[in-house]
Amino acid sequence: MSAVRRGAETIAPGVVRLIAPNPGPMTGPGTNSYVVGTGPCAIIDPGVNDDDHLDALVAAAPGEIVAVLVTHAHPDHTGGARRLAERLDVAVHAHATPLRGVRDKAFHADRFMADGDRVALGDITLEAIHTPGHAADHLCFLWRETGLLFAGDTVMADVTVVILPPDGGMTAYLESLTRLRALPIKQIAPGHGRMLDDALVVLAQIVEHRLAREAQVREALADSDDATTADAIAARLYPDLDPRLRGMAAAQVESHLLRLAELGQAQATGDGWAPD
Repeated sequence: MSAVRRGAETIAPGVVRLIAPNPGPMTGPGTNSYVVGTGPCAIIDPGVNDDDHLDALVAAAPGEIVAVLVTHAHPDHTGGARRLAERLDVAVHAHATPLRGVRDKAFHADRFMADGDRVALGDITLEAIHTPGHAADHLCFLWRETGLLFAGDTVMADVTVVILPPDGGMTAYLESLTRLRALPIKQIAPGHGRMLDDALVVLAQIVEHRLAREAQVREALADSDDATTADAIAARLYPDLDPRLRGMAAAQVESHLLRLAELGQAQATGDGWAPD
């Protein structure tokens, strides 16, 4: 598997990737933006509102751009969407579910896409797959004829996808992964990081990792004499974590605890969490 490179890169016939200039602990090299089609074209996840990046997206399109598609309304994916759509006089397509937590408050879609909706781009047809988990409004886009999935933040390369309540949910995420494993997916174009081959193996590994982490959280809960907190469990599970990511790690543990509560294996107390 090749490393991510800067600049416009053709990753499949009719698909060009550009990386937005927003690298960081949560975004990796930056948000992946995709130009899909040879005319007409669509842009998936324009990323941040940066002049050079938006100019590069337009320049990379080999034909008329007719739509902007957004996987979910987090700022690192939507920051440039409105400005780009207005510049091109095209519609922004996204799922209708409003987010309550982390979100781009200035973002709005012109057209809502539901599960199974399709966008025709000449010889390429993209099918919207509703995949809540990372965010309640999350869409993946599947090019069935090639098995290429534009996964947004449902799958990321080399890092764990963040599940943040109230819009993210671990049970919904696992259900979305199970659904994706039943589809004819061969390759994954993630929202961050390199391309992923052997898609079904990758998806199975993610599920295995999440269930293993869930077992660790359950064990930590059982080992506590009194009620414990997500922060305390996170400190136990991630002792060497970058201090900048400690809050995010605790939020991940919280999402597992909420799932365990749904399964009748944990309960919230006034002081934190305890086994049920």
